[in-house]
Amino acid sequence: MMEADSPLVAPPPSFVAADVVRGIGRLFARNDIWCLPEMALRCGRRADLMGIDAKGHVIIVEIKVSRADLLGDGKWTDYLDYCDRFYWGLPPSLDRAPLETEPFLPDQCGVIVADGYDAEILRPAPLRQLAAARRKVETERLARTSLRRLVTSGDPQTQQWGSES
Repeated sequence: MMEADSPLVAPPPSFVAADVVRGIGRLFARNDIWCLPEMALRCGRRADLMGIDAKGHVIIVEIKVSRADLLGDGKWTDYLDYCDRFYWGLPPSLDRAPLETEPFLPDQCGVIVADGYDAEILRPAPLRQLAAARRKVETERLARTSLRRLVTSGDPQTQQWGSES
């Protein structure tokens, strides 16, 4: 039997949110879903990932990499008013059992497990149709934010104009 601190025993992987974002981004890209990280919402919250699928549905993913962060998040339900589908994005090592309990509304939320290389949808998010007017506003905000980030990444001098909100 090998000791836990033996050099032959690999330590458990340590995931950061950027790893989960990257894996989900790859999964989404393969499925023609394009998203932005850190998208400000009109309610003052910030979605970890927000995107649009090929049918025009707005998708939000809330990333959690620690149990304390998952259990301590009381604001996530605010995101439901801004998307057609909501997912939790977690690293493979994080215990997903809390997501099956009533406070996490398992009938309204999907679950994606991701690492820095790929992701898998373990529970699809049900479609909760936004009102057409709300979807139009959110789609336009996402498009404008995407374009602003693209332009300012190529020319940082343009960051002084407009806003990303």
